[in-house]
Amino acid sequence: MIALTRMRLAGFLRGGRVLAPLITGLALLGILHGGGQATAASAYGYSAAMLFPVFAWLTKVLLDTEPDVQRRLARVAVGPAREALAGALAAVLSGLLFCVVALALPAALGALRGPEPGTGEPSTAAGVGLGVVAHLLSLAAGVGLGALASRAVTRTVRAGVTVLAVGAVLGVVLGLRGSIAPWLVPPVMALARALTRAPLPPPGTFLLLAGWGLTWCALALSAYLWLRRRRA
Repeated sequence: MIALTRMRLAGFLRGGRVLAPLITGLALLGILHGGGQATAASAYGYSAAMLFPVFAWLTKVLLDTEPDVQRRLARVAVGPAREALAGALAAVLSGLLFCVVALALPAALGALRGPEPGTGEPSTAAGVGLGVVAHLLSLAAGVGLGALASRAVTRTVRAGVTVLAVGAVLGVVLGLRGSIAPWLVPPVMALARALTRAPLPPPGTFLLLAGWGLTWCALALSAYLWLRRRRA
């Protein structure tokens, strides 16, 4: 499985397919952080939310890089479960590179400021730590959505793009305050809002959001594996 993961990463990076999601992600982050300074918690919270569709797009492009015949051969060679998990692992590893860039960019652009006295804003260290968690949860959710939009599941480009676009839009719309069914989507917007509050919500709120995000990702990947078995 490790060799298959490395092969898929190499094909994704060397083939240049990484460039479109990377450039889009950098443009979004540049717009977000170029407007002024914010605390680390606020900046990283909305950075993670904006990157959710980018992570999903990245995952779909990576999983679609491999030709269908080659994917079926890999399925026979290593087994269906390992073949599917190798693609998800490659998407996670490539997404982690995006997370590193996203966490470093605000400091490089001078977009971070310390907490103002008397406001109850979180410290920079606490904001960075929570920002790391927010980006990891956004990555997990993006991998889940991107896997469901991959060609191996949707079969056609049109269906895959539709799943990706609808999932990304609903992830934002249903995540807004006062939406009808916010639990249907990963809590990327809810986490971003929580990180802008001063003072921060209690730790239990973040544990609930983390559990919600991980549960959503687990369900999405379970559906992905089930559909892969049905459509092999």
